[in-house]
Amino acid sequence: MRRALIIPALLASLAATPVAAHPHVFVDVGLTFETDGQGALTGIEVTWSYDDLFSMLILSDRGLDADGDMVLTEAERAELIGFDLTDWPEGFEGALFVETEAGKLSLGPPEALSIRMEDGHIVTRHRRPVTVAGSGDMTVRAFDPSYYAALSMTGAMTLPEGCTGKLSEADDAEADEKVEGLGNTADEGFFDAVEVGRYYADTLIVTCEPLS
Repeated sequence: MRRALIIPALLASLAATPVAAHPHVFVDVGLTFETDGQGALTGIEVTWSYDDLFSMLILSDRGLDADGDMVLTEAERAELIGFDLTDWPEGFEGALFVETEAGKLSLGPPEALSIRMEDGHIVTRHRRPVTVAGSGDMTVRAFDPSYYAALSMTGAMTLPEGCTGKLSEADDAEADEKVEGLGNTADEGFFDAVEVGRYYADTLIVTCEPLS
């Protein structure tokens, strides 16, 4: 089982979905960290690669790729780009969380960059600006707090110059045990209330050399 993320297109169905300890959408995540040339973080480029079933459902729902060749025309890409960034509900943080010694990093709204098909998967790219410049070591997690969608940090990671990264995958069995110990798993609002997705999140520790 891998980690997951909520996208706005699924919010309506989320409320009607029976509570389960399993995600419904699977997303591979890649990250590129941008700096200002002085070592201060200014933005993060996020790549989401959706599982093949969800990709097929999105295309079918929107009447795209009528010939079924899993290749999007320029017009279809223009119609689809940004589909996973629209109408983010209040408080939704885009399934990306970055902590520094100074505290939680504040990320601005997303800007869609591109969309493509790759081996039957929809792959999207967007950029999150850092609203307050940050530098130094970071703890990075990508997860959907409700665990409706599962994010896995298996994509390419491009780190700032002078930084190294160590990725640790979540232990799903341990996470299952923790979640079961919290109780109230039969309540539809349980996963949202306690943000169980954090227990299934991979963790990327980025260590940077001090600025000269």
